[in-house]
Amino acid sequence: MRILLTSFAHNTHYYNLVALGWALRCAGHDVRVASQPSLTDTITASGLTAVPVGDDGAIVELITEIGGDLVLYQQGMDFVDTRDAPQSWEHALGQQTIMSAMCFAPLNGDSTIDDMVALARSWQPDLVLWEPFTYAGPIAAHACGAAHARLLWGPDVVLNARQQFRRLLDERPAGQREDPVGEWLTWTLERHGLAADEDTVEELFAGLWTIDPSARSLRLPVRSEVVPMRFVPYNGASVIPDWLSERPDRPRVCITLGVSTRETYGGDDVHFHELLAGLADVDAEIIATLDAGQLPDAGDLPANVRVVDFVPLDALLPSCAAIVHHGGAGTCFTATLHGVPQIVVASLWDAPLKALQLAEAGAGIALAPEKLDVHTLRDAVVHALESHEMAERARRLSEEMLAAPTPAALVPRLERLTAAHRRV
Repeated sequence: MRILLTSFAHNTHYYNLVALGWALRCAGHDVRVASQPSLTDTITASGLTAVPVGDDGAIVELITEIGGDLVLYQQGMDFVDTRDAPQSWEHALGQQTIMSAMCFAPLNGDSTIDDMVALARSWQPDLVLWEPFTYAGPIAAHACGAAHARLLWGPDVVLNARQQFRRLLDERPAGQREDPVGEWLTWTLERHGLAADEDTVEELFAGLWTIDPSARSLRLPVRSEVVPMRFVPYNGASVIPDWLSERPDRPRVCITLGVSTRETYGGDDVHFHELLAGLADVDAEIIATLDAGQLPDAGDLPANVRVVDFVPLDALLPSCAAIVHHGGAGTCFTATLHGVPQIVVASLWDAPLKALQLAEAGAGIALAPEKLDVHTLRDAVVHALESHEMAERARRLSEEMLAAPTPAALVPRLERLTAAHRRV
């Protein structure tokens, strides 16, 4: 089969596609990855074949418009409050408006969609696998008759919010049925001479099926065919440091912000010297993956703290008794896979929901950013280290993830699904 992977130009969103891309490649399929030009080096460094499409203009404009104002970007994105039901029609409409204007449209961009459609019509892939923000993927699949599916990197908040919105939309009077996401998709489809009826729009939004690497008990209840897959971490180019081969003589705790937080948002809202100093008397080895910009000159660190710029979490976490992080997709999945209790200081997108889910499952602690200080962090770390129940609950979530088929084992099912859904 010819298989096209698609992701907008963001490293960590692409990383989630790599393991399945290689599984399909090793099974003999022709695999290519299409994204904006700025992701090309990241794709080729993973060993897969890159096809640059469009340009990075729309993404650059979005970043410029946000200007570091994450409060602006997050307005209406309270997925914790709306995981079970939207608060009101006005709230659901506002959420769809913001996702369309501040996420879906700019992360794809007209030139990217145009080139993706042209690529699909020329190369004729059988299957398009797309990162959940990259709607250029399903649009291109529809243009050439390919089967297509989403590969999630977290709770399915996008489809969950959409289905709640659709329930409210269906109750609205005929003259009051605003649908910004549907309008954007309809306009884009019609621009390429494609059918744009309501069923088509919803099919493209949801994918023909959804590949979900999350723990089964943490999945949101959405109306979609879910294909479970075991999460396989990919960290990009990595080197294992010598000290990691040494067995720790006391519990080890990782403190990290993740690659996505560093690269996308730059600075931090907390003073890490103070937080790390507050852990000086904790009987644990603290591994802090922080760079020079996050630890400016401010005195010596405690003797139990080791600062490293980067270490692959898949190699580090098996030796850890707890992790403190901001709820990034790869970090959260990797910690769950290895059964590590998580202290999540979450503020962006679906991270607050993931923090709440882990806390409700008894496998972690949700710590609001505005409440993060020396005392709350120390208390959370000590509790995570001392709680046998939290460790057991984290282990159970790990077992759920490990029970899912590996990417390699999933390939035959994807072949069957493709054959069933591809339009000849």
